[in-house]
Amino acid sequence: MKKGVLLNSEVSAVVSRLGHTDQLTICDAGLPIPAGVQRIDLALAQGIPTFLQVVEVVTQEMQVENAILAEEIVKQNPLLHAALLAQLQQLGQHQGNTISVCYISHTEFKAQTEHSRAVIRSGEFSPYANVILCSGVTF
Repeated sequence: MKKGVLLNSEVSAVVSRLGHTDQLTICDAGLPIPAGVQRIDLALAQGIPTFLQVVEVVTQEMQVENAILAEEIVKQNPLLHAALLAQLQQLGQHQGNTISVCYISHTEFKAQTEHSRAVIRSGEFSPYANVILCSGVTF
C-alpha cells in the first residue's frame, strides 16, 4: 500500500508523469472540462471534497512553479481567493521557491484548460474555485 498522502491512483499517476511547465487543473463542480482532456472526478456531493482540500493534497506531491486563476475570483469569491493565495505562499515556502500567480479572464481560463494533462473535479460549489497549476522541477 502507498505510504504517501495522495492515495487516488489516477491523480497520483498524472502527477508522476508531469514534466516542467506541464499543467494540471483543479476545479469546482461546475467548470466545463474539454473533451480531449483526462477527467478525474473526485466530487461525491456538494462540498465534498472541497477545492482547497484537493489543492492541498495534490500539491503535497506536485512541485508547483506557477498558478493561473480566473480574474473573477478576486471579487466573486474573495475568501476562497485569499485562502488559496495563503496556501500557495505556504507551499512555495515549503518548496523553497516563490509561486507566481497570474490572472486571466474566466473565458480564457476555460480555453487554457485544454492544455492541461488532466482536470481534477472537486465537489466545490462556490464560484471561480479553479486553478491551473504549472509544474516545476525539484532541482
